[in-house]
Amino acid sequence: MTTGLPEYLSIPPQELGRGTTVRVEIVGDIGDVARHFAQALFDEITEKADVTMVLPVGPVDQFPLLAQMVNQARLDCREMAIINMDEYLSGDEWVSIDHPLSFRGYMNRKFYDLLDPDLAPRAENRIFPDPTKPSAVQRIIDARGGLDVCYGGIGINGHIAFNEPPEPGEPIDIDEFAARPTRVLQLTRETITINSNTVGGEMSIIPRRAVTVGMKEILSAGRLRFYCNRPWQSAVIRRVLHGPVTAACPASLLRSHPDASVTIAEYVAQIPDIRLR
Repeated sequence: MTTGLPEYLSIPPQELGRGTTVRVEIVGDIGDVARHFAQALFDEITEKADVTMVLPVGPVDQFPLLAQMVNQARLDCREMAIINMDEYLSGDEWVSIDHPLSFRGYMNRKFYDLLDPDLAPRAENRIFPDPTKPSAVQRIIDARGGLDVCYGGIGINGHIAFNEPPEPGEPIDIDEFAARPTRVLQLTRETITINSNTVGGEMSIIPRRAVTVGMKEILSAGRLRFYCNRPWQSAVIRRVLHGPVTAACPASLLRSHPDASVTIAEYVAQIPDIRLR
């Protein structure tokens, strides 16, 4: 009997990534994902003091751990550059840094403010895409000799950063999508809905617009390192790794990159339990 479901949804954990160029590592629980992420970032800085990286705010738990590791090791982070992926907007400007959902505010509270000031990245190396000057991100990357690595998460519709898939019926060439730079955009209904889970399901308080680092900058990174720690990602990670490579699932473009990996929690690796209950 055929179920009519995509075949990729039945791929077992041990076969995730098989037949693709994307390396898959399965770790324990949400805490293990955070520790793996923090260690990976620590290793990046240790290997190259002036590393240039794009980082997400989501997953989030790695940042306090990384701050603790940096302080304990007295690791000098002053010359590294962190380009955060995105920020919510109010009108045409960033939401206030005091807004409870501000990514800039989160990075201050959970990372920069926790670091010994003598070790912390210089103020000019703490970068968020600016909705009034989105092309500045590429200029910064070029001035620093390129983007070493991009870390990130994966949205329920397959977005990376806030690079949303095209709306239904909107034609788009995959090469054109991959070349989209840092820009301001409207968030999709799917993203607004899933992001409301972090605020008790109240969709009305999720900003509708954001500025995001583009697919162009992300795919230019020497390495792509993505993490999944949400139970609902068990389906989308299979679509990313084994569905069509298409703009309809932006993270599927990881499969076009020569050095990409995903690290996922054990519960994310499990086959989705698709049934009424």
